[in-house]
Amino acid sequence: MLMSKIETLVDEGFRVSLIETAFFDGKFEIPHIDAPKDIVVPSGLVPFSRRQRSRDKQDFVCFYEHDVKFREILTHTEDYVEELKQYPGVISPDCSLYIDAPLCVQIASIYLNRAVGYYLSKQGIYVIPNIRWGDERTYTDELLGEKVAFQGVDKHSIVSIGTYGQIRTAESKRYFREGLIAMLDELEPKVVLVYGAMPDTIFHGLETITEFVQYPDWTTRMKQKNIMYKSSVEHI
Repeated sequence: MLMSKIETLVDEGFRVSLIETAFFDGKFEIPHIDAPKDIVVPSGLVPFSRRQRSRDKQDFVCFYEHDVKFREILTHTEDYVEELKQYPGVISPDCSLYIDAPLCVQIASIYLNRAVGYYLSKQGIYVIPNIRWGDERTYTDELLGEKVAFQGVDKHSIVSIGTYGQIRTAESKRYFREGLIAMLDELEPKVVLVYGAMPDTIFHGLETITEFVQYPDWTTRMKQKNIMYKSSVEHI
């Protein structure tokens, strides 16, 4: 009885049932998301909480928003499989990796990202891994002996990153650029999707390394849509 309760508690927090058939990478055993056979570049990205506003469901569903808005996909992943199959694909969850959080918490967020992404891919959903790093312990191998932020992802494929809300201070910009350079060096992706701004202070000099495809954050996208609509009305 006690073991049953423990297994239930663990599964509620870390969704062990999602990765029963997964392969694991590194000493922390991060679930591995296999690269898709073909690279598909999304026509647009829609946040999970706004997915119903995707016109004809042509956007990939992403999770570049506050964690509370996509908590259900982490705790009840199975309940959303059939709905997510209506979209062309999904970006794996962008669980927050706060640079001032304990290392164990940062690693747990990387694990959940891959666990949910792995499960959805095994259900036949096209999944693009989201790459998120925290402080330098996650994107260098100086302390851990491995770059945990990049584990569970194949090289030479397509990945996604989000700058929205992540590069507000000089310190966060420094961490972001350092982690981005480390990711490009480690994974050598053919395509990198970028949700949010691409300031020169971060991306300068990196454009020749891979193909970056930028997407506006949802707020900016809606503002642009309203401006275009207003302009078309004024010309009627």
